Amino acid sequence: MPRSTTPGGGTLAQQVVSLTNAERAKNGCGALTVDSQLQAAAQGHSDDMVARNFFDHTNPSGKNPGDRITAAGYRWSTYGENIAYGQRTPAAVMSAWMNSSGHRANILNCRFKNIGVGVTLKSGTPYWTQNFGTR
Repeated sequence: MPRSTTPGGGTLAQQVVSLTNAERAKNGCGALTVDSQLQAAAQGHSDDMVARNFFDHTNPSGKNPGDRITAAGYRWSTYGENIAYGQRTPAAVMSAWMNSSGHRANILNCRFKNIGVGVTLKSGTPYWTQNFGTR
């Protein structure tokens, strides 16, 4: 699946992590650390949405975020997920999420300690997944 980088800014996923941590800092939450298992779950979900042509937290096989995060090996006590598609830049997707109460609540949930971000392009359109968790 095509993934993308931007000039001078690292990968799209890395930029989303940075923007997420900036929003958290403005709201008194600690920075999230990237977890390779959450990263794998998030990237896998973005890849799957593109490959199977769906947009939902639950995939066509009935697996929800908790199922997918557990399958990636992350032993969570709590988790959250944000998804989006169509926003062309990390700033645009973060703006969309921050202007949606449920997505904003995940980003600003101070209980979350870890993050993984996945982005996959379909005909130039990004499919974004943010997975949050605490062990």
